[in-house]
Amino acid sequence: MKKLTIGSIQKRKHSLPLVMITAYDALFARLLSESADILLVGDSLNMSFGGNPDTLSTTMDQMIYHTNAVCKGASEVFVITDMPFGTYCDEKTALENAIRVYRETPSDAIKIEGGADKAHLVRHLTSNGIAVCGHIGLLPQAFRAEGGYKVKGKTEEETISLIADAQAIEKAGAFIIVIEGVKANVAERVAQSVSIPVIGIGAGNGVDGQVLVFSDMLGLYEPFVPKFVKQYMNGAAAVKEAINSYKNEVQSKEFPNENFIY
Repeated sequence: MKKLTIGSIQKRKHSLPLVMITAYDALFARLLSESADILLVGDSLNMSFGGNPDTLSTTMDQMIYHTNAVCKGASEVFVITDMPFGTYCDEKTALENAIRVYRETPSDAIKIEGGADKAHLVRHLTSNGIAVCGHIGLLPQAFRAEGGYKVKGKTEEETISLIADAQAIEKAGAFIIVIEGVKANVAERVAQSVSIPVIGIGAGNGVDGQVLVFSDMLGLYEPFVPKFVKQYMNGAAAVKEAINSYKNEVQSKEFPNENFIY
């Protein structure tokens, strides 16, 4: 599969939906690369890999480490790196950290959360050669400030605000937008209001593609399953069954048999 470019990604608007999946390591990146158009090195790794309750303590060092691993496993896939909480509070800080991503990894773009209030950051980054993916709607990095993870687009006022967010980010130079936790009919209106692709997560089917956390999609993450997640396999049960089989064979000395010795 030929690696997508920003141009070819943007041509998928109103066309073949884009497939985006999170990835955190070379092993899964290699497996996912056969089907994914875009791999997102999400700060959600802080939860699934780090065992933390949220994404807020993720660091730039972590994101750079995991981005390099993903890029090694999937060199022919377009990769986007999440900017962690607190790393793009102002233009100077945002650019310094984005430059770190570009200098220290082969990542193709970065992603920041926020709407019209972050458009000046998007503009500053893109004017300095950084490709930016926007993120609007439910913002995981803002959950404390908002008192939890809340679905957006429940009122016409929120809908108008989301459309304004998307348009502001597009005007500032973002090449793609992730929209999360938004009522499906509203997400569709948002997608129709801009000329760049809008990728949904918990935002219905009226957008230009979908993204899921790979460990959610594969049924590997057991503590919590969001309503919008479809589990395409019961990965946790399959892994546990395999490990239990290994345990039983080790304890019974069935493994290793003559087929697995020198």
